[in-house]
Amino acid sequence: MQNKIEEIKRNALSEIEQATDLKTLEEVKNIYLSRNSEFNNLKKGMKDLSPEEKPVIGALLNKVSNELNSLFEEKKDAFYKKELNEKLLKEKIDVTLDGEYIPAGHIHPLTQTVNEIVEIFNHLGFSLVDSIYSPEVEVEKYNFDLLNVPKEHPARDVQDTFYCEGGNNVVLRSQTSNAQVRKMMNSKPPIKIIAPGRVYRNESVSARKNNLFHQIEGLYVDKNVTMAQLKGVLNEFIRLYFGSSRPTRYRSSFFPFTEPSVEIDVQCIMCQGKGCSVCSGTGWLEILGAGMTDPNVLRDSGIDPETYSAFAFGMGVERLTMLKYAIDDIRLFFNNDVRFLKQF
Repeated sequence: MQNKIEEIKRNALSEIEQATDLKTLEEVKNIYLSRNSEFNNLKKGMKDLSPEEKPVIGALLNKVSNELNSLFEEKKDAFYKKELNEKLLKEKIDVTLDGEYIPAGHIHPLTQTVNEIVEIFNHLGFSLVDSIYSPEVEVEKYNFDLLNVPKEHPARDVQDTFYCEGGNNVVLRSQTSNAQVRKMMNSKPPIKIIAPGRVYRNESVSARKNNLFHQIEGLYVDKNVTMAQLKGVLNEFIRLYFGSSRPTRYRSSFFPFTEPSVEIDVQCIMCQGKGCSVCSGTGWLEILGAGMTDPNVLRDSGIDPETYSAFAFGMGVERLTMLKYAIDDIRLFFNNDVRFLKQF
């Protein structure tokens, strides 16, 4: 049996030496050291040996088994290191090469404008209204009724407002003013908020109009709120937004939810007030509407108009962005043309 063990050892050593990869090496190991190998069969045959032979043969079998296992592991480790080095050579990175340019997205110009306006009004003491007070799918009660808009007002007509299926009192909000009444009905004065969001009008799409656009609504409710305070807040906003003080004018206007109501113009940015096609030769550009909140709106929202007064204002985000960056077509904001967007 000793001779047989030595023969198996020689054959195993030879095949281990000749193995050229991990797969071949594993096959050799299975031949000589697996449960069904000839070497393992010799271990099973030890029961037939004499008492004198058993310790000698047993020690020899263990010695040869350990040697072969050790050689297999050494060879296996050598193959692993070789394959790893080859892989590293193939995958190594030359850090001196120029990096690959990966284009990255950035904030949309309308979002930039909203963020800038919100920051300005935060500086002026206004808080951003919670989104629960400013749903885009609204009922007429909050979009019209509580804002003092009469039943016969043309804004309620299907030609101006998008009505939803399933009920003629559900609309896509036509203004962010719904946030005002919802906030007033759920809060106690003083209230000083701004509410940005999307609004929808049944408009024909053109360079100046779109059926989806963005507004920012503002509201200040407290004791002794005045028109002078409204003018001071808006003049400071205009100064901060456009980067310098600009001539402004306040024109009398009418909105159902404010009285008195005004529209605010700034001197045309394109022609500096001289008159051009952008301002229709007037030298002025309208940027927002505002006024003192109508007592009926306060009363219907649960606020006593004898104790509190308020002002409100609303502005179009697209219009302010177009004025600031001299953009002449509102559709550019929605076309996702990278050539346009990457300028911002």
